Amino acid sequence: MRSTPTLVLCSLSGLAGLAHALNAAATTTSTAISASAPTLPPTHSVGKLPALGWNTWNAYGCDINEDKVLAAASQFESLGLAEAGYQYINIDDCWPLKTRDASTGRIVPDSTKFPDGISGVAKKVHDLGLKLGIYSDAGTQTCAGYPGSLGNEALDAETFSEWGIDYLKYDNCNVPSNWSDSSTPPDGNWYNSNSAVRYRRMTAALDEIKRPIQFNLCIWGTANVWDWGARVGHSWRISGDASASWGFITQVIGINVAHLSAVDFFSHNDMDMMEIGNGDLTIQEQRTHFAAWTFLKSPILLGTDLSKLNSTQIEIITNRELLAFHQDPVFGKPAAPFTPTPSAPTASPPEFYAGRSTRGVHVFVINTGDAPAPKVFDFANVPGLGAGAFRVHDMWSGKNLGVFRGSVNVTVDRHDTAAFLVTRA
Repeated sequence: MRSTPTLVLCSLSGLAGLAHALNAAATTTSTAISASAPTLPPTHSVGKLPALGWNTWNAYGCDINEDKVLAAASQFESLGLAEAGYQYINIDDCWPLKTRDASTGRIVPDSTKFPDGISGVAKKVHDLGLKLGIYSDAGTQTCAGYPGSLGNEALDAETFSEWGIDYLKYDNCNVPSNWSDSSTPPDGNWYNSNSAVRYRRMTAALDEIKRPIQFNLCIWGTANVWDWGARVGHSWRISGDASASWGFITQVIGINVAHLSAVDFFSHNDMDMMEIGNGDLTIQEQRTHFAAWTFLKSPILLGTDLSKLNSTQIEIITNRELLAFHQDPVFGKPAAPFTPTPSAPTASPPEFYAGRSTRGVHVFVINTGDAPAPKVFDFANVPGLGAGAFRVHDMWSGKNLGVFRGSVNVTVDRHDTAAFLVTRA
């Protein structure tokens, strides 16, 4: 059930005033823009935990329509995704017409693709107990050349709210030169950069509407977003676009590891949409893909034609123990790297991670090498454990592996990830 908003609601005249202020700011210098930019934080009525859902882009690009969106929503039920906690059905780029309505200025859904409009899709998705996400851009046009929201934040936020939108992915294409950042801001504070201010304008617009909308900053890891993202949105992209490759998986893990201090409740580094079901990733690589997104607490938005997933892939993305760590209501921090033994070599990205949940201490072990390899960790080196005997539970299989003293030695397959719950015996 959706939480009741905690923000003070404004009248339509308040929205009009906000729109006037935002439009006026668009014509001023960058220093004046920063000085007059809104500073209200995002709502905490939504976004406490990293989002779980699906997005159209990786599966379909611009070839989207109402039938494909509703098919994914239906498959959330039939494949057990909704039961596992997945909520969001998100429409990416290419959903509107290329021009706004001449009289109202509003973005207009493409009726060929969405004959019932976005509001009609939202009602059908909500009737299934799910939530609907939409896409826009903090520039003049989206990445595919459709209307962006820069200068129209208040109008677009009001429109999205009226349609029943629950999630906004806000991209970073087609930015006018006076809104870009060619260097570090004069005061060294990236929260006051032109990039951040473009996103802060939409935060202010979303704060003024009746409906709480989860806000994702698709800013590609620019402008030191991890330093200010939590003051503006609920999650933020930390890299360029994902690809179905082992190289991307290890690269984005490394980026996230460098900025884990930014992650907590209402505050998530976004490692981009999932590629499980796409390309030539091995099952082991897909397990690592999913495991890393869960234990680093990135949003998880599936990005494939769900009807093509096999039973093994479905088992991966519905693993209840990994999802429980990801969605833990008490511990908001991600797992973090640790040194497994006093003589362990370093790896990039790190291979050993530990984190807490309401069930106890968890250890995650990635084999970044190109062959199966033994991996050892000493309990005394695991944060939150110490010396002694511990029960070790395999989070993938759900099986108890027994009581171990001192250390655990496990062989991990090439590019695979082992996941353990460790509790004192």
